[in-house]
Amino acid sequence: MKTIFFSLIMLGIVTALVNGEPQLVMTALVESANAAVTRSFTLLGILSAWLGLAKIAEKSGFLKSCSKILHPLLRPLFPSIPRGHPALDYITMNVSANLFGFGSAATPFGLKAMKELQELNGHSKDASEAMCTFLAINTSSVTLIPTTMVAMRASLGSARPETIVISSLFATSLSTLCAILLDLYMRRRKKKPW
Repeated sequence: MKTIFFSLIMLGIVTALVNGEPQLVMTALVESANAAVTRSFTLLGILSAWLGLAKIAEKSGFLKSCSKILHPLLRPLFPSIPRGHPALDYITMNVSANLFGFGSAATPFGLKAMKELQELNGHSKDASEAMCTFLAINTSSVTLIPTTMVAMRASLGSARPETIVISSLFATSLSTLCAILLDLYMRRRKKKPW
């Protein structure tokens, strides 16, 4: 990736020099740096507010309540996890936090879930089916409120930054469904002797 970015930057500089306009490189450099700092501070403010809400949701027990609702839906996807094991609790808390766009709040739950799954896996170097399923669901994660995208659109001056919510919900729902179906297919394929 570094090579690609370096090549693109060098191509831009060489093109500016060949066209006799090296000042364009400096102008673009200064304008881009200015825009990056401005957007960073705008995003920092918006994301701080959302992260505060995420912490309130976590401390108030809202995420725990949501995880109780999701627990019966997620249970069939993780048949290898024993009933009452904390791994499934951490998985449901992670999914609940991601559902509301609280990615930063979801991360500690995801790490704890993987730690518990690794213990169930006997500390093997190979990932278990439950680990693969969790990774697939976590990577595709259904999101009701894409807070980062809404914040970015707001920072760029969008008149209605929330309009992304419906299309994002559709896209993340579809990606999660595909991830689950592909995971189930791979599990069945692995168990079939060829």
